[in-house]
Amino acid sequence: MSYEFPVDAAALYGERRPQFINQGLPAADLDEAMSRVTDVWSDRPGGWTYEFSALAARYAEAGEHYQSALAYGVARFPTLADEAKREAMTRQIEQYVKAAPTFPVAFERRVLDIPYLGGTTPVPVHILSATADPSARPVVILSGGLDSWKVDLHVLAVAFARTADVTVVAFDHPGTGETSARLDEHAVDVIDGLIAVARALGDGRVAHAGFSFGANLSGASGLRGVVDAAIDLGGPMVGSFTPANFEHLMFGMRDIAGNAFGFDAIPTLDELMAAVRPFERSDLLSRDENCPMLVVNGADDVHVVQADTLVFEGRRDTEVHLIPGTGHCAASKLPEVVDLMAEWLRARFA
Repeated sequence: MSYEFPVDAAALYGERRPQFINQGLPAADLDEAMSRVTDVWSDRPGGWTYEFSALAARYAEAGEHYQSALAYGVARFPTLADEAKREAMTRQIEQYVKAAPTFPVAFERRVLDIPYLGGTTPVPVHILSATADPSARPVVILSGGLDSWKVDLHVLAVAFARTADVTVVAFDHPGTGETSARLDEHAVDVIDGLIAVARALGDGRVAHAGFSFGANLSGASGLRGVVDAAIDLGGPMVGSFTPANFEHLMFGMRDIAGNAFGFDAIPTLDELMAAVRPFERSDLLSRDENCPMLVVNGADDVHVVQADTLVFEGRRDTEVHLIPGTGHCAASKLPEVVDLMAEWLRARFA
């Protein structure tokens, strides 16, 4: 289920441009494509998906498959609310797999059958490791947010694999990307199933790292103590899940969330509040069960309130960084944040 919603294309691009650039796309190419965009949803010249797909196709024709995958990731942004965006995601995966031989790490794509609601649910994953044999090193499961998914986190995955000497299992969390399971109270079952797979894949030690809403899930794994280490990069935890914050969300984020939670039309505020209730983490934060945790966000985040980062200050085995001069997930300072996270993981698993 999905739906289109009103959003200003120029404002959306302005907010996410630093993220797209730090993922690896040239600013000049992005800006040139964006100069023709007039709206987010139409599948014709001037449409977001049309113009960024054209950029991606040019990269593919030139044999630049990784650049093409990144550009298709922009094309399918921010939600899979129409057939053109779903097609862009399919092409993103195709181009990413074609690019894999050029990666500086070993790569494998698998579709896992994860226990779910009395049966199983398929979860496509990308496994990246410094060597082809992951059995001798820890494993990090890694997921992105409501609109930034596993291919978009390639820079993080490679940095973790190379710098922290871990194997990375990158996935789309429930409600997003290729994962068909719903983003609801049962999402934790998918996470726990992936943790079990990760323990069997590597040396038994597992970390959970998340970006944006994925950090709500990784933060919960850390607070529950079900992993050996956890990284929360920009996760909403408590204060961000209030009616007042949702009423003031910018750049289409309220409806990006609505899509991820499975609505097929713009939900009421009460409907959204009911959908996010399972992800409010006050109860977990009141416990003292956490594993070692790293919590990071930008001080100028317009989506996630500062309190959702600062609430971790003073907890045992927890390191907190609120980075000035940058916004959601510290996207404009992503290279230094990636280094921080990778070095922290290396120290935890030394």
